[in-house]
Amino acid sequence: MATDYTNTPAEQASLGALKGRLPLVGLTGGIGSGKTAVSDELAKLGAGIVDTDLIAHQITAPGGAAIPLIQKQFGAEFIDPSGALDRSKMRSLVFADPQARKSLEEITHPLIRHETNKQAQKLIEEKAPYLVFVVPLLIESGNWRPLLDYLVVVDCPEETQIERVMHRSKLPRNEVEAILKAQTSRAERLALADLVIENQGTLNQLKAEVLSLHQKILQIQKDRSSSS
Repeated sequence: MATDYTNTPAEQASLGALKGRLPLVGLTGGIGSGKTAVSDELAKLGAGIVDTDLIAHQITAPGGAAIPLIQKQFGAEFIDPSGALDRSKMRSLVFADPQARKSLEEITHPLIRHETNKQAQKLIEEKAPYLVFVVPLLIESGNWRPLLDYLVVVDCPEETQIERVMHRSKLPRNEVEAILKAQTSRAERLALADLVIENQGTLNQLKAEVLSLHQKILQIQKDRSSSS
Protein backbone atom coordinates (compact mmCIF):
# COMPACT_ATOMS: atom_id res chain seq x y z
CA MET A 1 0.00 0.00 0.00
CA ALA A 2 1.91 3.03 -1.21
CA THR A 3 1.62 6.10 0.93
CA ASP A 4 -0.58 8.84 -0.47
CA TYR A 5 1.35 11.32 1.63
CA THR A 6 0.91 15.00 0.81
CA ASN A 7 2.56 17.91 2.53
CA THR A 8 0.87 20.58 4.60
CA PRO A 9 1.38 24.37 4.67
CA ALA A 10 3.74 23.97 7.63
CA GLU A 11 5.84 21.46 5.74
CA GLN A 12 5.78 23.57 2.60
CA ALA A 13 7.27 26.44 4.60
CA SER A 14 9.99 24.18 5.99
CA LEU A 15 10.93 22.61 2.68
CA GLY A 16 10.47 25.92 0.87
CA ALA A 17 13.28 27.35 2.99
CA LEU A 18 15.61 24.85 1.33
CA LYS A 19 14.91 26.08 -2.18
CA GLY A 20 17.85 27.93 -3.63
CA ARG A 21 20.33 26.28 -1.26
CA LEU A 22 20.69 23.20 -3.44
CA PRO A 23 18.67 21.54 -6.23
CA LEU A 24 15.46 19.89 -5.01
CA VAL A 25 14.25 17.04 -7.21
CA GLY A 26 10.91 15.26 -7.05
CA LEU A 27 10.95 11.65 -8.23
CA THR A 28 7.62 10.00 -8.93
CA GLY A 29 5.88 7.45 -11.13
CA GLY A 30 3.05 4.98 -11.04
CA ILE A 31 3.15 1.90 -8.87
CA GLY A 32 5.64 -0.62 -10.24
CA SER A 33 7.34 1.91 -12.50
CA GLY A 34 10.72 1.50 -10.79
CA LYS A 35 11.12 4.56 -8.57
CA THR A 36 13.15 2.63 -6.01
CA ALA A 37 15.54 1.31 -8.66
CA VAL A 38 16.16 4.85 -9.86
CA SER A 39 16.57 6.33 -6.38
CA ASP A 40 18.96 3.52 -5.42
CA GLU A 41 21.16 4.36 -8.41
CA LEU A 42 21.03 8.08 -7.61
CA ALA A 43 22.07 7.30 -4.03
CA LYS A 44 25.10 5.40 -5.33
CA LEU A 45 26.08 8.53 -7.26
CA GLY A 46 25.92 10.62 -4.09
CA ALA A 47 22.43 12.15 -4.18
CA GLY A 48 20.58 12.72 -0.93
CA ILE A 49 17.46 10.55 -0.99
CA VAL A 50 14.31 11.10 1.09
CA ASP A 51 11.82 8.33 0.31
CA THR A 52 8.40 9.09 1.78
CA ASP A 53 7.09 5.62 0.94
CA LEU A 54 9.98 4.03 2.83
CA ILE A 55 9.26 6.32 5.78
CA ALA A 56 5.60 5.27 5.67
CA HIS A 57 6.65 1.61 5.81
CA GLN A 58 9.01 2.29 8.71
CA ILE A 59 6.40 3.97 10.88
CA THR A 60 3.93 1.12 10.22
CA ALA A 61 6.46 -1.68 10.79
CA PRO A 62 6.62 -3.59 14.10
CA GLY A 63 7.43 -1.02 16.77
CA GLY A 64 6.76 1.85 14.36
CA ALA A 65 5.55 5.17 15.72
CA ALA A 66 2.18 4.88 13.98
CA ILE A 67 1.27 1.41 15.23
CA PRO A 68 -0.18 2.31 18.66
CA LEU A 69 -2.22 5.12 17.11
CA ILE A 70 -3.53 2.91 14.32
CA GLN A 71 -4.48 0.19 16.77
CA LYS A 72 -6.31 2.70 18.95
CA GLN A 73 -8.18 4.20 15.98
CA PHE A 74 -8.97 1.10 13.94
CA GLY A 75 -8.64 -1.82 16.33
CA ALA A 76 -6.20 -4.67 16.90
CA GLU A 77 -7.51 -6.51 13.82
CA PHE A 78 -5.60 -4.05 11.63
CA ILE A 79 -2.28 -5.09 13.20
CA ASP A 80 -0.80 -8.33 11.90
CA PRO A 81 0.79 -11.04 14.12
CA SER A 82 4.26 -9.49 13.67
CA GLY A 83 3.05 -6.18 15.09
CA ALA A 84 3.02 -4.36 11.74
CA LEU A 85 0.12 -2.71 9.98
CA ASP A 86 -1.98 -5.27 8.12
CA ARG A 87 -1.55 -3.47 4.82
CA SER A 88 -3.94 -5.66 2.85
CA LYS A 89 -6.77 -5.17 5.32
CA MET A 90 -6.13 -1.44 5.60
CA ARG A 91 -5.92 -1.09 1.81
CA SER A 92 -9.35 -2.65 1.44
CA LEU A 93 -10.79 -0.36 4.11
CA VAL A 94 -9.44 2.95 2.84
CA PHE A 95 -10.39 2.19 -0.75
CA ALA A 96 -13.99 1.65 0.38
CA ASP A 97 -14.24 4.32 3.08
CA PRO A 98 -12.98 7.90 2.50
CA GLN A 99 -13.39 8.73 6.19
CA ALA A 100 -11.15 5.83 7.14
CA ARG A 101 -8.57 7.10 4.65
CA LYS A 102 -8.73 10.53 6.26
CA SER A 103 -8.33 9.05 9.74
CA LEU A 104 -5.28 7.07 8.62
CA GLU A 105 -3.75 10.16 7.01
CA GLU A 106 -4.27 12.16 10.20
CA ILE A 107 -2.12 9.58 11.98
CA THR A 108 0.58 8.98 9.39
CA HIS A 109 1.08 12.34 7.68
CA PRO A 110 2.46 14.28 10.67
CA LEU A 111 4.89 11.44 11.40
CA ILE A 112 6.02 11.26 7.77
CA ARG A 113 6.30 15.06 7.62
CA HIS A 114 8.52 15.18 10.68
CA GLU A 115 10.83 12.44 9.39
CA THR A 116 10.95 13.97 5.89
CA ASN A 117 12.16 17.29 7.26
CA LYS A 118 14.57 15.58 9.64
CA GLN A 119 16.17 13.53 6.87
CA ALA A 120 16.38 16.50 4.49
CA GLN A 121 18.20 18.62 7.08
CA LYS A 122 20.58 15.77 7.92
CA LEU A 123 21.45 15.26 4.24
CA ILE A 124 22.19 18.96 3.85
CA GLU A 125 24.50 18.81 6.87
CA GLU A 126 26.22 15.86 5.21
CA LYS A 127 26.81 18.05 2.12
CA ALA A 128 24.62 16.14 -0.33
CA PRO A 129 24.94 17.85 -3.74
CA TYR A 130 21.16 17.76 -4.21
CA LEU A 131 18.08 16.22 -2.63
CA VAL A 132 15.68 13.75 -4.23
CA PHE A 133 12.23 13.41 -2.68
CA VAL A 134 10.69 10.11 -3.73
CA VAL A 135 6.92 10.62 -3.51
CA PRO A 136 4.60 8.06 -5.15
CA LEU A 137 1.63 10.44 -5.43
CA LEU A 138 3.59 13.66 -5.83
CA ILE A 139 1.46 14.94 -8.70
CA GLU A 140 -1.79 13.93 -7.04
CA SER A 141 -0.99 15.97 -3.93
CA GLY A 142 -0.90 19.27 -5.81
CA ASN A 143 1.42 20.70 -3.13
CA TRP A 144 4.86 19.36 -3.94
CA ARG A 145 5.54 20.85 -7.36
CA PRO A 146 6.10 24.49 -6.26
CA LEU A 147 8.77 23.31 -3.81
CA LEU A 148 10.85 21.56 -6.45
CA ASP A 149 13.36 22.64 -9.06
CA TYR A 150 12.96 19.53 -11.17
CA LEU A 151 10.25 16.90 -11.58
CA VAL A 152 11.42 13.48 -12.76
CA VAL A 153 8.94 10.78 -13.75
CA VAL A 154 9.89 7.11 -13.99
CA ASP A 155 7.79 5.52 -16.71
CA CYS A 156 6.98 2.16 -18.25
CA PRO A 157 3.91 0.63 -19.94
CA GLU A 158 0.96 -0.06 -17.65
CA GLU A 159 1.05 -3.79 -18.38
CA THR A 160 4.66 -3.85 -17.18
CA GLN A 161 3.59 -2.06 -13.99
CA ILE A 162 0.85 -4.62 -13.38
CA GLU A 163 3.17 -7.58 -13.93
CA ARG A 164 5.85 -6.14 -11.64
CA VAL A 165 3.45 -5.41 -8.78
CA MET A 166 1.73 -8.80 -9.07
CA HIS A 167 5.13 -10.49 -8.90
CA ARG A 168 6.55 -8.26 -6.14
CA SER A 169 3.55 -7.88 -3.85
CA LYS A 170 1.62 -11.04 -4.75
CA LEU A 171 -1.51 -8.97 -5.35
CA PRO A 172 -4.21 -10.15 -7.76
CA ARG A 173 -4.53 -8.30 -11.05
CA ASN A 174 -7.82 -6.63 -10.13
CA GLU A 175 -6.29 -5.06 -7.01
CA VAL A 176 -3.31 -3.72 -8.95
CA GLU A 177 -5.59 -2.31 -11.63
CA ALA A 178 -7.68 -0.60 -8.92
CA ILE A 179 -4.54 1.04 -7.52
CA LEU A 180 -3.56 2.24 -10.99
CA LYS A 181 -7.00 3.74 -11.56
CA ALA A 182 -6.72 5.66 -8.29
CA GLN A 183 -3.46 7.26 -9.42
CA THR A 184 -2.88 10.07 -11.89
CA SER A 185 -2.89 8.79 -15.45
CA ARG A 186 0.35 7.95 -17.17
CA ALA A 187 -0.32 10.65 -19.78
CA GLU A 188 -0.76 13.36 -17.15
CA ARG A 189 2.44 12.42 -15.34
CA LEU A 190 4.40 12.50 -18.60
CA ALA A 191 2.92 15.88 -19.56
CA LEU A 192 4.07 17.43 -16.27
CA ALA A 193 7.55 15.92 -16.15
CA ASP A 194 10.71 17.95 -16.63
CA LEU A 195 12.47 14.70 -17.42
CA VAL A 196 11.26 11.15 -18.04
CA ILE A 197 13.32 8.06 -17.24
CA GLU A 198 12.20 5.09 -19.29
CA ASN A 199 12.40 1.91 -17.23
CA GLN A 200 11.49 -0.93 -19.52
CA GLY A 201 14.90 -2.00 -20.74
CA THR A 202 17.98 -3.52 -19.09
CA LEU A 203 19.51 -2.44 -15.80
CA ASN A 204 22.49 -1.04 -17.69
CA GLN A 205 20.19 1.12 -19.78
CA LEU A 206 18.51 2.40 -16.63
CA LYS A 207 21.88 3.15 -15.04
CA ALA A 208 22.88 5.18 -18.11
CA GLU A 209 19.70 7.26 -17.89
CA VAL A 210 20.19 7.83 -14.18
CA LEU A 211 23.81 8.91 -14.71
CA SER A 212 22.64 11.41 -17.34
CA LEU A 213 20.08 12.79 -14.89
CA HIS A 214 22.72 13.06 -12.16
CA GLN A 215 25.04 15.01 -14.45
CA LYS A 216 22.24 17.38 -15.49
CA ILE A 217 21.37 18.17 -11.89
CA LEU A 218 24.99 18.81 -10.98
CA GLN A 219 25.22 21.16 -13.96
CA ILE A 220 22.14 23.03 -12.72
CA GLN A 221 23.87 23.61 -9.39
CA LYS A 222 27.12 24.61 -11.09
CA ASP A 223 25.32 27.13 -13.28
CA ARG A 224 23.40 28.46 -10.28
CA SER A 225 26.60 28.90 -8.27
CA SER A 226 28.45 30.67 -11.07
CA SER A 227 25.62 33.15 -11.65
CA SER A 228 25.19 34.05 -7.97
